[in-house]
Amino acid sequence: MSNMDKGIQYMQEGKLEEAAQYFTEAIEKNPNDPIHYINFGNLLLHMKETERAERFYKKAIELDKDVATAYYGLGNLYFEEDNFSDARKYYQKAMQLGLEEADVYFMLGMSCLYDEKEKIALPYLQRAQELKPDDSDVVFQYGLALAQTEQLDTAKEIFEKVLTINEAHSDAHYNLGVICLYNSNLDGAINHFDKAVQIQPDHILATNAKTQVEKIINEES
Repeated sequence: MSNMDKGIQYMQEGKLEEAAQYFTEAIEKNPNDPIHYINFGNLLLHMKETERAERFYKKAIELDKDVATAYYGLGNLYFEEDNFSDARKYYQKAMQLGLEEADVYFMLGMSCLYDEKEKIALPYLQRAQELKPDDSDVVFQYGLALAQTEQLDTAKEIFEKVLTINEAHSDAHYNLGVICLYNSNLDGAINHFDKAVQIQPDHILATNAKTQVEKIINEES
């Protein structure tokens, strides 16, 4: 097992000091390999040392301007800093250089979503959920973007798909409740809000919505 492989293994195990040691040794042995700088950048980002991480990603790009994962790393770094404009720029660059994984589509979509660019987010999140159809969180975020762009029928189908993947997804139930409410289906709304609260007792939005709908039902009866 190479120093790089050992470093990645230690990072996955949460042994960060050991990972840093192996990544340092890998750089010392092969100082012109951009992958070692990217791995160290990923470790530093995980440790919230963003300024150092940025330097390592940029060093990797100096060594190879076409290394897609360095741009993806910078995208993640700027995303963590809520700099969604720069995050999008680097995610797009990573994609242009051939990074076609679900994660880059997902993160690009999320950076658009958090920057209130829901319509722009849609195709990226759609592609992410096509590549990761069994990831309930990826599929859910696509449904949320659909709901925020008022495509409620399609959003309903996607939230229902989320529940086939993870029946204990409280936010999917909550959003299905909101769609029921929008369609004047009070009983359906109560049912979904109630399930959301059963799954997550501290789900404030579902709790408040359930209380309001129950109040409306009592007033009408």
